[in-house]
Amino acid sequence: MTTATPTVGAGVQATARPGRAARVRKRLNSRTATLVSIVLALLWTVPTFGLFISSFRPENQIKTTGWWTFFSDPQFTLENYREVLFSTGSSGQLASYFINSLAITIPSVLFPIAFASLAAYALAWINFKGRDWVYIAIFAMQIVPLQMALVPLLKFFSTGVTIAGIQVLPAWGLVDEQKFAQVWFAHTCFALPFAVYLLHNFISQLPGELMESARVDGATHPKIFRTIVLPLITPALAAIGIFQFLWVWNDLLVALIFAGGGDETAPLTVRLAELAGTRGNEWQRLTAGAFVSIVVPLIVFLSLQRFFVRGLLAGSVKG
Repeated sequence: MTTATPTVGAGVQATARPGRAARVRKRLNSRTATLVSIVLALLWTVPTFGLFISSFRPENQIKTTGWWTFFSDPQFTLENYREVLFSTGSSGQLASYFINSLAITIPSVLFPIAFASLAAYALAWINFKGRDWVYIAIFAMQIVPLQMALVPLLKFFSTGVTIAGIQVLPAWGLVDEQKFAQVWFAHTCFALPFAVYLLHNFISQLPGELMESARVDGATHPKIFRTIVLPLITPALAAIGIFQFLWVWNDLLVALIFAGGGDETAPLTVRLAELAGTRGNEWQRLTAGAFVSIVVPLIVFLSLQRFFVRGLLAGSVKG
């Protein structure tokens, strides 16, 4: 009698869970939910579609009529893109800033993902003294506002580290394109706490039997990480990569502070801010420039969408 009761209770709970999940799934697949999803998708897409249409309209049309009038009076031009991408005036040369954005974003995504995955594995599967305190410290660093770290980090780059009058670390003293390294370092530092926290939660839920079997076969931690863990955490890595890519690509503050506003290192966001100016009169250039800036994030998101969804759902159901 005493052993049967928990079994029956577990069976009831196991039966109840699929029932609730089935009801939720049925509601999400209903016609009402589908209609609401379609309406939200249209509301989200219409502004981007209007921006795309406006970027191909002549200047006089953009400044006098709305983008929806394109269908009644279609006028098409590539002059806006030619001006912002290749012209040598104050409103052009966006192509070089586009390259700068890529030079900033790609390493700023790869570095934190690489370091965070290694740190998360060590915190999850390697026993060492003070491991829990290290994890707590990393978790607590997420609450520190980014703006509070800008001045100390900038001082670290410009003057180095001095303790009791002794120069422990020298100033970086970087110029021109070398300042990319400062931006990479800053973005990596800001991204690591969240990335380590998220990957740790994912890696710690991997089956312990899998790790033990690999150790019995003589696999070392580097081999386990490379051959077992990395393939299994690909969805989580993709999710973090998308978040980090969108953050760095759209960033203005960090890049402006640590890379400067010069032509050699300034990203697209800095140039778009200059195009907007104080009044934003050159709408035809702003529409073309804005659409150029969102093309790459759209491509990255759509190409990694299936991994992104799997990464968001990873760890939501255990067992």
